[in-house]
Amino acid sequence: MQDAKANDGMSLPAALEVSAVGHCFGNKQVLSDISFSIAPGHFTVLLGLNGAGKTTLFSLISHLYNSRQGTIHIFGNDISRAPGEALRRLGIVFQARTLDLDLSVYQNLSYHASLHGIGHAEALERIRTLLAGVNMIDRLYDKARSLSGGQMRRIEIARALLHRPPLLLLDEATVGLDIQSRAEILATIRDLVVTDGISVFWATHLIDEVESNDHVVVLDKGRVLAQGRVSDVVRSVASDNIQQAFASLTGLVSGLPEGACL
Repeated sequence: MQDAKANDGMSLPAALEVSAVGHCFGNKQVLSDISFSIAPGHFTVLLGLNGAGKTTLFSLISHLYNSRQGTIHIFGNDISRAPGEALRRLGIVFQARTLDLDLSVYQNLSYHASLHGIGHAEALERIRTLLAGVNMIDRLYDKARSLSGGQMRRIEIARALLHRPPLLLLDEATVGLDIQSRAEILATIRDLVVTDGISVFWATHLIDEVESNDHVVVLDKGRVLAQGRVSDVVRSVASDNIQQAFASLTGLVSGLPEGACL
């Protein structure tokens, strides 16, 4: 994951830079003037209610949708003008499960490796290393349908990292998982930031997945309401914590319900 190292002492470009991005479905504007950047090696949370536009934004960043308003750069590569170079630096874990249930874990991952031009021997080595890292090496030849939801998510994370991208996007990665699985998945991703220096953009509506030293982008109704370190966002609206700050920013007068779920 050293792809984004600076050359000749030059500073690194932003891991992700989104500038004045908007998007419409028909005549409906669902994203408006979205601008923010993510520094390399940071864990950044995209925090917003369901329907805020998080998945649409991720679809633009991953080039599933074409961005007609504004620009998106991944480590300096324009997703519209140089999609191959941009996407090579990007790993994605979608909200919906995307494993082929009739294939084994190894078959799912080796197929992905082949799409990135990774040879058989190297692919097997990477697969074993990544599965060990997510505590799934013992399920290498099991059918995907035999896995629990949390185990499937671990496999999808390993798959997203196979081509060693310096930026990882995860869209509601813990939805539908139990409390323990949620905590384990989040801990695995946070460890990647520390040990591998990977940049992570984590979309969630769960306030308890945000830590005080994270960077955060608050999205509501297709607009960015605040961004920066959690402590700075909290201070900017004179709140005591990110839960209160989110309620203040989005106009949730009654506050947020117990359980820290937006």
